[in-house]
Amino acid sequence: MATHLDLQEQEQLDSIKHFWKQYGNLITWVLIIALGGFAAFNGWQWMQRDRSVKASVLFDELDKAVIAGDTDKAARVFSDMKDRYGSTAFAGQAGLLAAKVQFEKGQNDAARASLEWVIGNAGDKEYAVLARLRLAGVLLDEKKYDEALKALPTDPPQSFAGLTADRRGDILTAQGKPAEARAAYQAAFDAMPPTLDYRRLVEAKLTALGAAEAPAAAASAAATGASK
Repeated sequence: MATHLDLQEQEQLDSIKHFWKQYGNLITWVLIIALGGFAAFNGWQWMQRDRSVKASVLFDELDKAVIAGDTDKAARVFSDMKDRYGSTAFAGQAGLLAAKVQFEKGQNDAARASLEWVIGNAGDKEYAVLARLRLAGVLLDEKKYDEALKALPTDPPQSFAGLTADRRGDILTAQGKPAEARAAYQAAFDAMPPTLDYRRLVEAKLTALGAAEAPAAAASAAATGASK
């Protein structure tokens, strides 16, 4: 049989009713906003994952087109990638890949356009640096030496400092400036770790330009002299 609430319980109930009447609406809206924000965050994460998955599918298509040497298909897929998933990391990779096959097939204008898009739009700085190095290579191939020098990264990450200096040396060599080219190759050699195989190619370029002594040989001689 139900019993009436005692006085203490009634007071507690009245307090709860009063509190809810005063703050209930505010609490409800705070919860709605919080839950809405959580749902939006989850939705955003899902959307990003979904975009990345779809972008990766397109990138695979582009990769197959590049392997097949199909520049028309590569250009179409890259265009689709830019329009639909331009903010993803795959888009920057796709631009570099499309430019590679375009350059190999002699489509320099298309290669430049692809690389310029990466430079202006890639979210990852390293992709933009790579695009600048490759653009400088395309311009060097076209004998546009001044433009090639301007295309080089002005403040590359340390990991790209050697490659940037090496490309500068290539351009200066083509311009007939051996002294400046030697300085650039020396900077490239110094910036590269001794374990990097590419460093030997830079050393060969220095030797070809009449460097007094190959850097590796000089280092070896110095080490031998120190050990005596």
